[in-house]
Amino acid sequence: MFKAAVIQASSVPFDPKRSAEKAADLIRTAAREGAALAVFPEAFLGGYPKGAAFGTVVGRRTPNGRAQFQIYMDGAVTLDGPELSSLADVVSETGVHVVIGVIERVGRTLYCTSVTLAPGGGVAGFHRKLMPTGQERIIWGFGDGSTIAPVETSLGRIGSVICWENYMPALRQAMFAQGTEIYCAPTADDRPTWASSMVHIALEGRVHVLSACQAITLGEYPARYRDDFGMEAKDEDFIMRGGSMIVSPLGEVLAGPVLDEETILYADIDTTIGRGGNLDFDVCGHYSRPEVFHLSVNTAPMRPVTFESE
Repeated sequence: MFKAAVIQASSVPFDPKRSAEKAADLIRTAAREGAALAVFPEAFLGGYPKGAAFGTVVGRRTPNGRAQFQIYMDGAVTLDGPELSSLADVVSETGVHVVIGVIERVGRTLYCTSVTLAPGGGVAGFHRKLMPTGQERIIWGFGDGSTIAPVETSLGRIGSVICWENYMPALRQAMFAQGTEIYCAPTADDRPTWASSMVHIALEGRVHVLSACQAITLGEYPARYRDDFGMEAKDEDFIMRGGSMIVSPLGEVLAGPVLDEETILYADIDTTIGRGGNLDFDVCGHYSRPEVFHLSVNTAPMRPVTFESE
C-alpha cells in the first residue's frame, strides 16, 4: 500500500520552465505528505490552449494563427530537455514517482504526451495521445500503438490514458490486457459527466483511477490568448475548473472531485483490491468471451520515413 497524490493546479501557460519549477514545488509538497506517486494534469508543461483558434477555419489559416502556433511550439518540451531533466532530479531527490502531461516537440510536430518519471531512472515511459479531440487535431500529431504500454514500477504497473482517449473502449481494453493497475487519466475535461466515466473505468478494469485536471483562470493566460478566447469570461473566471478525483477498483470515490481551486488530493492505494475484485469480473480474462470478441492491437512504431542502407 502507498499514498498517491493527484495535483489539481494551473500550469504557467506556454512557459515550460516556470511550469516545471511550479511542478517541482508541488512534488516536494506531496512528498512531505508521504506520497509515493504524484499525477499532474494534461499539458502541464507547455500549456493547454483553451479557447485559442490559431486563426483556423475550414479552408483557411491566417498569418496571426501561424504566429500563435510558432509561440506554442517554442513553449513545448522534448523528452531529453532541461524541464524534464530538472523534474527527474526532483523525483530522485524525493522518491516520488511522477506522471505529468506535457506538450512534446518532435521535429516540427507537437504531441500531447504523458510522461512517467521514476526515482533514479528519469523518463521511465511516455504515452503520446492517440486521438486528439476536435480542434486539437489542428495543433497536435497522432500517437501510435508503440507508446501504450504501462510502466513497470515498484508501486505497480502505471498506465496513462489522456482525456477523451478514455472514451475509446479498444484502448481501455488494451490497457487492461497489459496488466495496468494504476490507471492515470491526465485531462482537460472538467465537466460533471467526467466523474461518472472515471468510476465506470475503475470498475471495468478493476484499477485505481487517478484523474488530474487543471484549475486555471482566464487571467493566467497571456493577453494574446485571452483576446482569442471563444467564450465570454472575466480574468478571474475559471476556464478549467478541475474536478480531479481518485477512484478505487470497486468504484468508491476516495478523493474529489474538487472544483474552482488549486489543491492536492490524496488517497491510499492498495493494488490487491483490484486483484481481489477479479473474483467476479475480469474484462480481459474470464469475462471476455474471446470466442466471440477479439481485439488486435498494433504496437509497432509508425514511421513516415524509413532510411535503409544499400
